[in-house]
Amino acid sequence: MALEFNVVTGGARQRGPPAREYTVAGPAGPLCVVELGEGPPVVVLHGGPGAQHDYLLPAFSQLADEYRLYFYDQRGGGRSPVQRPLEITWRDHVADLELLRSTWELERLAVIGYSWGGLLALLYATEHRQRVEMLILLAPAAGWGDYQRRFREELERRSRSEAVARLRAELEASGLRERDAAAYRQRLFDLSVAGYYCDPRVALDSAPFVVQSQVQQATWLSLAGHGPELRRKLRSLQVPTLILQGRHDPMPLEWTQELAQLLPTARLVALEDSGHVPYVEEAERTFVEIRRFLSERLTG
Repeated sequence: MALEFNVVTGGARQRGPPAREYTVAGPAGPLCVVELGEGPPVVVLHGGPGAQHDYLLPAFSQLADEYRLYFYDQRGGGRSPVQRPLEITWRDHVADLELLRSTWELERLAVIGYSWGGLLALLYATEHRQRVEMLILLAPAAGWGDYQRRFREELERRSRSEAVARLRAELEASGLRERDAAAYRQRLFDLSVAGYYCDPRVALDSAPFVVQSQVQQATWLSLAGHGPELRRKLRSLQVPTLILQGRHDPMPLEWTQELAQLLPTARLVALEDSGHVPYVEEAERTFVEIRRFLSERLTG
């Protein structure tokens, strides 16, 4: 397996011990991986599809004091580019994670999946159930029903709220467009996802991220019609699972309630003061729950 290494030691991308960054040769192009910390291994899956892992590092790197963390940019996002993004399917993402598991020489994976990463974790577990030790699903994206439609509609409704309108007006009055066009565009994007948060102002202080829209579109299209099979497989998935979701998430809480009832060994924790980004909005409670679940099931 082809690997290329360098060390990441500074900047805003992380906190704590130095990280080791390298690439793994995938079937469609390189997969960028960052390894951080020592201890029992834990894989952290970012959202999207089509995003990158960087925006999770400021919050999740704190777990490196007890665990070896594996982050990677999923196929077509960040520093894992591809030539034909419109051909990417959910099965490609699952195959990439299995390739990485083999490369890392891990018998079984403990996985934390955020948003789309939570759904990817479920898809991987149904295809490779003997390779999964445990799952932590943080504000997981929906895998069936009309939940994704309701999620998008609620985001759109929130984007038209008075609170977001005031933030947009403040941005226009700030003069940032003239001083720093790139920073202005990033602020515009931040405001476009302000509906993720219980308090939309928090969006302006969070780590920035970018989504490759073609990868996102192609991956979601590939999932069309897969819901019934996914539900059938999840009913018999005997994997310890923790589900965390904020009560103010634009994703309906009914989704994670249904998921928790479906999975034989799942526990759902509803976080009272957060939306779709509880690791930022309700960080202390979120990481207490994550650490407790990890410590109960992983040993060094």
